[in-house]
Formats: sequence, structure tokens, C-alpha cells
Amino acid sequence: MKQFVTEDSFWELFPDAQIGVVVAHDMRPTDDVPEEDARAISRRLADANAAADQHLTSNTISQNEVVAVWRDAYQRFKTKKGARCSVENLLKRVLKGNPVGSITPSVDAYNAVSLRYALPVGGEDIDAMEGDIRLGVTAGGDAFRALGEDEDAPTLEGELCYRDDAGAICRCWNWRDGQRTALTDESRKAFLIIESVDPSRGEDLQAAIDELAELAEQHLGATIFAKQIVTRENPVMVIDE
Repeated sequence: MKQFVTEDSFWELFPDAQIGVVVAHDMRPTDDVPEEDARAISRRLADANAAADQHLTSNTISQNEVVAVWRDAYQRFKTKKGARCSVENLLKRVLKGNPVGSITPSVDAYNAVSLRYALPVGGEDIDAMEGDIRLGVTAGGDAFRALGEDEDAPTLEGELCYRDDAGAICRCWNWRDGQRTALTDESRKAFLIIESVDPSRGEDLQAAIDELAELAEQHLGATIFAKQIVTRENPVMVIDE
């Protein structure tokens, strides 16, 4: 059995945070996703690029509320210089008129949800994890190699990150995914995470995980093993048997 465990060190920093989790099992490999389903997800992504404008009331990215809350959150733990919440990077592209393009059906699905709701969304391959996945403040030195990089970049002391028994999975909370557990074209079990630090956006978070689960089930052929909002009162959930 594998679990997602949110540690006390996380809740001490963010007592009102909510983390929406969708666990999708038996996803189709990318090559087995029917063309009509891949096109349907691509259309969702295009629609979400357009819908993201509603969250952008200022041409200065940091002055938009959905970004400002994450800029503030990143002041509360140790980060690598220049690290930013993943949703800021997506919204910055929209602001510059450079829409987020299609990558693979699974990545397109969570990017579409991230853009539509202006919430950070990530995905990891459960089969590539070693032991439980934990979210908390680390003592540093966790092994990590970011996607697209050729050199290791271990975590810093005091950094908030996702990690398992083999090292870090995503650094600076939701900044950079690692190569080891990244979703691939062959991934069958996905751990999909949507994070919120704004208590007023509970309804948006619920809608986001519902839409992500629907996309995974309807277009990626997945069975939804679990769908839950993790809170301080319910800090642990099972993600695989």
C-alpha cells in the first residue's frame, strides 16, 4: 500500500491549505488514446487558455490575486532563487499572448484544469515512487534531477517539497518536477495534485478535481481510484493498494 502523507511541518506553515488529489489507475498509454479523445483534451486546453484571462486583471503578473497568494506563500519556506509556483508560469504565457500548447493527453488534461481555475496542478507516476509520497519541510540533501536537466540539484535545508524514500519528487512545493517520477507516455497510475492556499477558493478546488477526474476517466480511460481534498484534519490518504 502507498499513501500520500502531509506532514505536521507543512500544516504549521499553511494551516488553511487544501490539496485536491485525484488518483487515476489504468490510464491508457499515450499511443492508445483514441484520436478523438486526444482532440477533445486539446480543445479543453485551448478553451482553458482563453478562460484564464478572467483571472488576469493586471498586466503585471505579480499583481494578480491568484499569483500574489503564491508569491506570499513562497516567502514562508526556503526556495531556490527565482522559484515560482507552477501556475504563475502558465498564466504568464497567457498574459504574453503565448498560449500553453499541447504536449501529451495526460499533461494537456492537467494544464487545462490549471489554466481554467488558476490553481497549480501537477502529476506523478505512482509506479515510479518508492514508498509513500510525503509533503513537508526537509532537512535538505534529497536527491533530485529536474525534468530536462542533466545535473542533480538536491533540496535545500528548510525547503518544502514532495519526496519519497528515494529523494525529492517536486521541489519548492510545486515549482519543478523531477525526472524520476514524472508522468510518461507509458504511465498507468497517476497521482494528480491541485493545491490551494486561499481558503475562499474551496468551491473552485472542488470543481477543479471533479473536472480533472472526469477528463482522466472519459478521455484517458482511467479508473478513479480515489478523489479527495486533503486538509489538516484529514492529512493522509491511500493512493495505491
